[in-house]
Order: sequence, then structure tokens, then C-alpha cells
Amino acid sequence: MSGMPTCRLLPTTAAPGATNMALDEALLRSALEHQVASLRFYTWSEPTLSLGYFQKHADRRPGVAWVRRPTGGDAILHDDELTYCLALPAGPPWHTPEGWLCRFHHVIAAALRGFGIETRAVACGEEQRLGPLLCFQHQTPADLRIDGHKVVGSAQRRPRGALMQHGSILLRTSRHAPSLPGITELTGVYPAVPELSRVIADELAKDTGWTLEPADWTDDERRTAAELERDKYAGAEWNEKR
Repeated sequence: MSGMPTCRLLPTTAAPGATNMALDEALLRSALEHQVASLRFYTWSEPTLSLGYFQKHADRRPGVAWVRRPTGGDAILHDDELTYCLALPAGPPWHTPEGWLCRFHHVIAAALRGFGIETRAVACGEEQRLGPLLCFQHQTPADLRIDGHKVVGSAQRRPRGALMQHGSILLRTSRHAPSLPGITELTGVYPAVPELSRVIADELAKDTGWTLEPADWTDDERRTAAELERDKYAGAEWNEKR
């Protein structure tokens, strides 16, 4: 279908926290500098706490790997989950009046429905904080819940009209955050990472009309990510800045 907007679909990988954050920022740079749209799904090679940009590094958990995100919000304990990153250039056709927090969560909700999993979005006025530190204890508008428990949350950066949005789908409870039930505990269904990634990508294509084209990282993106990991996300200057 020529003329359809094309968004790259990158390979699903598992990596440490610093690598994952560097790769997400590399995709944002491709969107800003080269007007390339990209979607990737990933997991974490070890349980990792990602702190929001404005959080204090003293909030990290002893014995758990950690990294500071380039986005705001509360800390997330990444363990048995699926994470996504959507990076889009500025302007049409990538942006519409509906914000991407709501739009992508609608896509995820539709994908989960295909597994027999029903979720409900937090509406305006329903925000509540159920704990002091973790993102999944803080329910904000557009987050997805099952039986009152948050299972999907996202955060953004929007430099010069471009977008990098990444978010987490909590598949199963982590032993490092035992108070947070995942989709499996709440529904008895475990949507495996490869199948869930594929169905979300299909739902995004259906929602937007875009062509999602399997692609690999460019050499420039690999170099950029390696530099960002070395000089930023793996270093104390970034991670302990607050």
C-alpha cells in the first residue's frame, strides 16, 4: 500500500537498564534528526528499578540494579513485564488531537482483549496514590487497570514536537515488588512476550493505518546508543544527579 506512513518495527531484545534507556533515546534522536518513526518491544536482562527523571537516587532499592529514565514519573520495578518504546517525528501524520498516552493504551487494551483480558482506563478524577515510590502504586488518567490494580503505565518526552513514549505492561508479580499483582495473578492468563508484542503491533497498524515494517537498527543508531550508554546512562553523573 504505497503512500501509507511507515513505522519501523525493531527486534524484541532483552538488555540491562542502561542499554535499554540508551536505545530508547537513540530512537528519539532518529525521530528528531531523520524523521524516522520506530516501535520496539523489549525486556530486561535482570530485575531493574528505573527511577523517574526527577526522583532522588536515594530511593533506589538495595540489591536491585537501577537506572534513571529520561522521562518523568515514579519508579518502576522492571522484572516479568513487557516494555515498549514508540518514537515519532513531529507533526502529521504522526500526531492527532488524541494524545499518545491514551491512544497507545487503547491499542494495548485492544491487544489484551484478544487474550481474553479486559482492562479499564483510569478516568480523570480517579487518580490515586497507593504508595510513596513505585509507579504501579500511582494511578493516573489513561493508566490501565484490572480489578482496581494498575497493569499498564507510560511516560513521555516531547522535544521540539517529536515524541518518545515508553511504558510497561506488568505481566506477573516480581519478588522485588510482591504487593503489585500482574496480569497473570489477576486473570490467570499469561500473555507470552512474542505473541503480545505481535498483537500490539497489529492493533497499532489497525488503529493508525500505518505500515509497520520489520527493520533493524542502523549503524548510526548503534553508535549513538553505545555512546549514550557509556557517557550517560551507565554513569554516576546521570544516575545520581538528584
